[in-house]
Amino acid sequence: QVQLVESGGGLVQAGGSLRLSCAASGRTFSSYAMGWFRQAPGKEREFLAAISGSGEHTYYADSVEGRFTISRDNAKNTVYLQMNSLKPEDTAVYYCAASHNIATISHGDWGQGTQVTVSS
Repeated sequence: QVQLVESGGGLVQAGGSLRLSCAASGRTFSSYAMGWFRQAPGKEREFLAAISGSGEHTYYADSVEGRFTISRDNAKNTVYLQMNSLKPEDTAVYYCAASHNIATISHGDWGQGTQVTVSS
């Protein structure tokens, strides 16, 4: 099991950018695939992006591809989500997740979330 702590959320105007961070505990961070999800009020949790343990492979939801970029620094046990061209509909609580299997990352360990609010 890995402990995850997200940070970097906040209030931003439409068109702006934010970078979220997710710090993980433990010594085997590079063995975990990492992912970002979000959940808006009244909606189901939505997959955004995932990255393999080495960082070699990345995957994105159609809704964010081209605007969001996932990356990781295994030396710092941290995964990032760079979010550009933000829209009001990006407003949600953003969560990171970790799993040894990228295919089942939604069934892995979760952080507590960080709020992102995009004003119009």
